[in-house]
Amino acid sequence: MRIVVAEDLYLLRDGLVRLVEAYGHEVVATATTGPETVEALLKWRPDVAVIDVRMPPTQSDEGLRAALAARGEVPGLPVLILSQHVEQLYARELLADGAGGVGYLLKESVFDADQFIDALERVAGGGTAMDPAVIAKLLSSGSSTRRLGQLTEREHSVLGLMAEGLSNQAISRRLFLSEGAISKYTTSLFGKLGITDDDNSNRRVLAVLTYLNASSAPQET
Repeated sequence: MRIVVAEDLYLLRDGLVRLVEAYGHEVVATATTGPETVEALLKWRPDVAVIDVRMPPTQSDEGLRAALAARGEVPGLPVLILSQHVEQLYARELLADGAGGVGYLLKESVFDADQFIDALERVAGGGTAMDPAVIAKLLSSGSSTRRLGQLTEREHSVLGLMAEGLSNQAISRRLFLSEGAISKYTTSLFGKLGITDDDNSNRRVLAVLTYLNASSAPQET
């Protein structure tokens, strides 16, 4: 894969470059600021980009904004965002266009090389990769929409793992169920969430977006 790495901290940037190259991938460009990131993404149009949320010049959400700007110009451009902390808003904004090819991981996940590369390759393939810590925080909020409330406990578990970016096969291994059973659960939850079988949209991404939006919505009083 051709990869752009956007990270302002030299040690982490160098480490990311060495890591992805050790797995046989090519780093075509690096960036250290938001504007540099947008320029690199639009110039190289990589198979996937690894981008830090907080970058110069603002040290706020410059990296995320750069990713969103580039995806606005190149719809579906795969981006994997790295963050020091769990920020639910970032996850929702990344998924908002429903195009897939997005990921949001905590920086500590880089220490598990195999897991990180697996997430990177899923995002490059048009899938999603959400950090389990993000999903855990959303679940702990305890809120839900009417549609999410229609899901069974098992369907909710499947959707949570889907939000992490796991395939049906991987979910079946995690829940010790057959892949056929997981397929039935996903079909059922798509129906309950009102997500139709449309070739022009990624149903898994739309389901995850519904999950993220609902789980972080204010509770009704």
